[in-house]
Amino acid sequence: MAARDPEATKARIFEAAVAEFARHGIAGARIDRIAGEAKANKQLIYAYFGNKAELFAIVLEKKMLHVAEDVPVAPDDIEDWIDRVMDYHADHPELLRLLFWEGLEYGSAELPLESARQEHYARKVAALKDAQDRGVVTDAIPAADLLFLLTALANWTAVVPQMRRILVGEGEPDRDRLRASVKEAARRLTAR
Repeated sequence: MAARDPEATKARIFEAAVAEFARHGIAGARIDRIAGEAKANKQLIYAYFGNKAELFAIVLEKKMLHVAEDVPVAPDDIEDWIDRVMDYHADHPELLRLLFWEGLEYGSAELPLESARQEHYARKVAALKDAQDRGVVTDAIPAADLLFLLTALANWTAVVPQMRRILVGEGEPDRDRLRASVKEAARRLTAR
């Protein structure tokens, strides 16, 4: 009989949950599909992560921590930061899908684990505010609003690929031109 490895099982459940929630959202996701994909007992999912909504919240919180660690705000080089955000979402399309499912499910209601998310964003806003105070970035737009706008600019191309294809084109030169345009817009938005 094989020895149990709870951490490996949790990791398999987590990855299966990411894929399931990204495909089907909270309401459409099924614990039995997650269990099957993870080769784990459904009861282990409940024991390790709680109910489906709690599992979704944990999945999204961990994914948000990953992006925060991998792509910290860099107000001293906005164009490089935009590149890194766009690259991150091209490599990890599931995060934006999870965020949109969360938006569809919760709307503007308070989110599970919201306080951790607020802390995460407060650090990003503080980095922009510091850059504003140092004169690196415009203070004509409040730091929180500026972060919201920059994030939208960087993420929108990955969120609506069909609109990107229709409006901009789908070839590599089209994608490169759009990326350059997004970076130029971010530069102008933050310019002193």
